[in-house]
Amino acid sequence: MDEFPEGKFLATVKIGSKGQIVIPKEARALFGLKAGDSLVLMADKTQGIALQPYDYIETFFQAVNAVKGDKK
Repeated sequence: MDEFPEGKFLATVKIGSKGQIVIPKEARALFGLKAGDSLVLMADKTQGIALQPYDYIETFFQAVNAVKGDKK
């Protein structure tokens, strides 16, 4: 399979000596990531590691706070 379905990407990355990884160009382009962007790293020992743009988590926290406000 040479091509992944639109919106999908798979790659392997190596962890460098300083614990850094490089996000492949294709993945950066897929998500519109550029130098200086902030990402949130979420980790779960059984489910693995996920990276999300900071905007995602900010929206998530705003939604949680809105629900909390509804309960008052």
